[in-house]
This record gives sequence, structure tokens and C-alpha cells, in this order.
Amino acid sequence: MEGDPSRLGPFVIVRRLGEGGQGVVFLGEGPSGEQVAIKLLHTRLTADADARSRFLHEVALAQRVARFCTAPVLYADLAGNQPYIVSEFVPGKSLRDLVEEEGPRRGAALDRLAISTATALAAIHRAGITHRDFKPANVLMGPEGPVVIDFGVAKALDSPQTTGTGTTMGTPSYLAPELMSTGVATGSSDVFAWAVTIVYAATGKPAFGADSIPQVMHRILTSPPDLGELSGPLRDLMRVCLAKDPALRPTAEAIVAHLTGGPAIDLTPSAPGRRRKPVLLAAAVTAAALAVTAAAVITLRPSEPAGPSPTPAAALPSAAPPPSPSPRRPSATRSVRQQPAPTRSTVVPVKQALPVKTPSPSPSPTPSPSPSPSVTPTVKPTVPPTPNPRNPRGLCGWAFKIVDSHGWNGKGTTYLLVNESTGRACVVTLSTNVMPGKVRMGVSLRVQGGQNASDWRRHSTHTGPIKLPAAGKCVIWGGGYGQATWKSAWSHCGS
Repeated sequence: MEGDPSRLGPFVIVRRLGEGGQGVVFLGEGPSGEQVAIKLLHTRLTADADARSRFLHEVALAQRVARFCTAPVLYADLAGNQPYIVSEFVPGKSLRDLVEEEGPRRGAALDRLAISTATALAAIHRAGITHRDFKPANVLMGPEGPVVIDFGVAKALDSPQTTGTGTTMGTPSYLAPELMSTGVATGSSDVFAWAVTIVYAATGKPAFGADSIPQVMHRILTSPPDLGELSGPLRDLMRVCLAKDPALRPTAEAIVAHLTGGPAIDLTPSAPGRRRKPVLLAAAVTAAALAVTAAAVITLRPSEPAGPSPTPAAALPSAAPPPSPSPRRPSATRSVRQQPAPTRSTVVPVKQALPVKTPSPSPSPTPSPSPSPSVTPTVKPTVPPTPNPRNPRGLCGWAFKIVDSHGWNGKGTTYLLVNESTGRACVVTLSTNVMPGKVRMGVSLRVQGGQNASDWRRHSTHTGPIKLPAAGKCVIWGGGYGQATWKSAWSHCGS
């Protein structure tokens, strides 16, 4: 892209791979022609000498991590105006992209993923590093198996100048409950994020959702995880790893041993000897934690949208104090430990908190003398959907003719078109209506003995087109809409 460097130190820039909250990632070549991944950091993340020194110290630790199941850090240069780090290049999609394109993992594939990523996390912890940003986007599905990347980078960049912006704190759906009150990441926090990642791989969605940040935070603090169709021993392990209390989660090394036939983790929720702390997440503590965290977390990952924009904190209603325990049910009373006030100077407290659902007080035994008058609800007029103004020929070209199609239950259609004069084939997926929010759609096209290509993304109207030369050749074409995917057999030969 325009403005991208052509060289960083001894490394030649080949092309841009992507961009995130920490910087831009490039594919590069080393002095011997080896392929490397180069992350050009945002200058604001290393704006002072202390931040640079901290980063170099963490990179030195990261270089001690075992190379299996991780992409090791090879080099770092923070001396100039373009600070960057270099790591091993792993060819392959991220776990996030793979699940979006192909759907959830199942059976032995899921087991292998859990074991390899837990092994990588154990190696990272053994080197004295906390990952702090474990998530599907940081797991690359390489040709030799899953590889964990970006370990140690988030901690290295977590200087006083960057923490307040929320740039390196993590992705909301994968934050452990304790990070929302203390902000201190530990190995237990990584285990929580690892478990949410495995649930995402198995079900196609994080264990606590991925909608608005306040709702996700509230679920993480107060609700049990949604494990979907995940079953068997792995389901029980995820439930233990997603415990609200970090002291109840196993270590990464214990998880590896459990999954590979070593000493088993006690998965019984109320097993004798399992240490339990007083309940920390009662309504009052939840409201306080959400209030403290709102300003710090809502700006997470500015370049990676995490859902609809949350309601400004100042507009949120004050949380009502929890009701006193009913004297009729003393056994329901639970102890609440006072949560210490956050000490990080960069966390901006919010005076008003999200409303928290609390148990309704016992109804009065005295009946009401008369029923309340009914209120006629106001019915809002239904807004009809807007038909998609785009069409297949307009996207592929008016010289193309539609030769086949595959429908997605009335929600959209994938079309195969052919230009008879040039022999080129074209595939495009269109939604039936203009979607108010972007929907995952995809197209794929493979020419027998020739090229193949695919395009998967989120869009409100269409994905594609893909055009390939296919004169006299058979093709495999297909695509997807939402979580559904489909592709044809070899067909339309010579058309």
C-alpha cells in the first residue's frame, strides 16, 4: 500500500499481511532469503525510553520460549523512528478466519487443537511470560499444526502511556473476570482466554458472546459460559477453566497433562478439597467492576471493531442497590468480599454503572385491593426490508450470463456466470436484502487444471465477484452465507 516501507533494517518488505491495534504486519525476507513476519509498531506505543527498555526486556524473555507450537521472536529494533519486531512467518489462516470460513472444529481435530495450544501456553508461561491477548486471531493454523503468536508483545507494550487507551489490555470477549477489577493479568487469565478460544473453535462463537462490550462484560462477571454443543470431557474441562475465581482454574501445564493421559484434573464442581473463595461477583461488586472497567475497555482494539458502539457511560442509569437478604431464606445469603479499589492511575473511574439484575424481594402477603389498569402498548410500524439493488451481471459484467445458482433459504444466493466470448467464469454471492449489519458471505471458484480463488468477508449486500479463465474447463464453484457453506462437484465443463 502507498506509504508502506520497502525495507526495515536488513529485511525487505514483500507485502502487507494485516493491521491491528499494535501495528501493521508485513511479510518480509531476511538477508538469506528466509520469509519472516515483521510487525511495524505504532510509534505511540514506544514513545519514551522506559517503554522501549521494557519492550526489549520482554522480547529477550520471548526469545527463550520453546519453538514448538509458537512463532518465535527473532529480532527487534526500537532504536529508530520505525520500531519493529521480527518473528517466524507461519503460512496459514488464523483460527478465527478458518472457523468463519469452514465452520467449527469437531472430534479429533478439536482435540489436537486444544492440546497443541495448551502446550504452547504452558511453554510461554514456563519462560516467565503472560500472553495477555490469547484469542483465535493469535492462533495460526500452519501446515505443521496450530501456532501461537504475539506472546509477550502485549505485556511489553503495556506501559503507562498505552494502558489508558486500552490498546494492549486484550479483546473483550476473552478477558478474564479479574482483569475487569484489578487489571492484573496472570497465567490464570491466559487459561480463561484459552478456554474461550477453544469454545469458539468448537461452536463458532465465544463463550460469553461477542455483541456489545457492556453486555459481554456483564456475562463474563455474572453468567455461566455458553458451551453450545460442546460435549464430553472437553466440555467439563472448559467449565473448570472458565471459573470466575482464578484460584479454581488449572494451570496450563496441568491442562496438558490432563489432555495427554497424565494426572487428571478434578472436574467435579463441588469435589471435596476444591478450594473455594467467598463469592466475589455479587450484584454490588459486579456493578463496581463494570463501572471501573467501562472507560478502560470500551476503547479496546480501535482498529478491530468488537460490535455496536456501547452507550456512553454518562448516559447509563445508576445501578440500584441489591435488596437485603430475605429473613425467610437465611441459607441463600452469600458472603461478599470487599473488592480493593484499583490502583492503576490510568483507569478512569465511571460514576454510573450498568444496571444489574437482582433477585426480586418476596411479595407482600397482603393482596392488592384492585388490579392495576392495563396499559395498551404502543406498536411501532414495521420497517420493510430494502431489496438489494445489486445484481450478478452488474457485478461480474454485462457480457456474463447466469448459468447456475445456489440459494441460501431466501436470505441470499450464490451465482455462477460465464462470458461465452472470453470463456471466463464468475462467481458472486448476494444477499436478498440490504442487511442493516454486515453478514458473513463467501464465494469460491476452482478451474480444473487451472487457477482457484475464494473471497470470504462480511458485507451488507454481496461478496465477490471472482473471475477466472475457464474456457473448455470444468469448474467447482460455491460459497457461503452466515455459517452455511456449499460447493459443487466438477460441473459446467466447457461452458
